[in-house]
Amino acid sequence: MTTDPPPEPTPEPAPGAAPAASSEPTDPAAPVAGPPGRPRGARAAFRQWRRTRPFWAAVWTGLGGFVIFFLPMAPLGKILQVGVGGIAGMAGGVVLMAMALLVLLMPSQRHTAGVIAVIAGVASFPLSNLGGLFVGMILSVLGGSMAFAWLPEKPGKRRGGLLRRTRPATGTAAPAASLGSGTV
Repeated sequence: MTTDPPPEPTPEPAPGAAPAASSEPTDPAAPVAGPPGRPRGARAAFRQWRRTRPFWAAVWTGLGGFVIFFLPMAPLGKILQVGVGGIAGMAGGVVLMAMALLVLLMPSQRHTAGVIAVIAGVASFPLSNLGGLFVGMILSVLGGSMAFAWLPEKPGKRRGGLLRRTRPATGTAAPAASLGSGTV
């Protein structure tokens, strides 16, 4: 049985000295710093993606749909109405969760999805166990309203416009205040 000799320790550079160039490949699992202004990790990429769409509106609408959908499946003692209300509750919950996905994945359709979410949330009150015991109805109306009101971030303001005043540069000759003053 043969064994390889242990690897030789690499000397550490002195403090303040530039690190020596290594011919060994870098660790592929190590994070690579990209160009400035770009996200470096998954969390930063998610944050950038989330800020381009009505994320919290989708979360509240989806939670409201979840409550309205799963409340009819609760044990019989916790359900206020059994029968058609259970089917209507499940259908309303599915519609609300679908609107949450639509708002999240297609922000351009946020107005339509927001209005449908508010209508489905209010309709869940008489159709499904008081709108998921009020919690699902309130969450879906809140999320639908937020989706309808959300606006994409405006691009940064441009410097200067069409009606920009120009000031004379300092150090240039200014027009004479009085032309006929008599000084020669």
